[in-house]
Amino acid sequence: MDPEYASVNGRKRPQRPQRTHREVADELRARIRSGELRPGQRMPTQAKLADEFGVERGAVRQALRILQSEQLLTNVAKGAPATVAGHPGGAPTGPEAPPRPTTAALAPRVAAAFEAEHVEIDSVCLTAASLTLAIGEPLRRIHAGRMKPAKVDVRVLLPGRDIDLAFPVAVEDSGHGRGGGRGGGRGGGRGEDPVHERWLAMRNAQGQVLRHHLLALRATHGIDVRVTFRALPFTPPVKLYLLNGVEALFAYYTLSRGEDRIGEENVQTYDAQGSRSALFAFERDAGVRDGAFVTQSRLWFDALWETISSELRLTR
Repeated sequence: MDPEYASVNGRKRPQRPQRTHREVADELRARIRSGELRPGQRMPTQAKLADEFGVERGAVRQALRILQSEQLLTNVAKGAPATVAGHPGGAPTGPEAPPRPTTAALAPRVAAAFEAEHVEIDSVCLTAASLTLAIGEPLRRIHAGRMKPAKVDVRVLLPGRDIDLAFPVAVEDSGHGRGGGRGGGRGGGRGEDPVHERWLAMRNAQGQVLRHHLLALRATHGIDVRVTFRALPFTPPVKLYLLNGVEALFAYYTLSRGEDRIGEENVQTYDAQGSRSALFAFERDAGVRDGAFVTQSRLWFDALWETISSELRLTR
């Protein structure tokens, strides 16, 4: 506690203006990263932290849960004080954050986003598989009674079903394959192409699962939920996740050649493993460059949503 706000002769001086739970999380995160709070060290009790920061215990609990979702703390849900993780810094964000595979980096950030009263998630991706997987942790916490946002808005941009996808694509149908040019008589990537059909089935299935699990929160917990999909007229070469307007997570789809079993055939394809794509994290309040990236990413998403995208139905 700052000396300015310490007790003097049993009387406390007036506390500073109340902080938000994110400000509390930012301060505790900085202490962990600096080594002031060491791996394995027990945190002060929630009561002591609430007194130090001049906030309610609920704000402290939210801050601790954010740090737990970032793998900086353990035992947050138990009665004893939380413990600094043995290997803190597992999911940092901002300018110090190294890129990490989507499967490792996205889930804790989505879980932290669900600590907000109004959750807003926007995504541009190929199938929504990574987002569907990442949403699992906050859903578990909601069902366990550990969090309850009042409102959830999710918007997802996916490639349209009838476009000529750049990937995934059979090697023989690409410019580098035996067919000599894209299309290869496949009719614009429509029903005759088994690679396209497999992608379409995955796109629809992942989108349906994501929508179903989120909309179920209306009935089970009375949460106001909206999930909307729109179709892009092109294959996105990158994936983007915007969380509550304050974070942008960005990754390139990197293509590789492989062989897949589709039906009764082994097919050589060019495809991207989106779950392994290195995800770069940007925070609005982490500096001028990060802030500009988050702002421009939101403008880019909104422009696509409001102009060239169209209604998307998750059916064949």
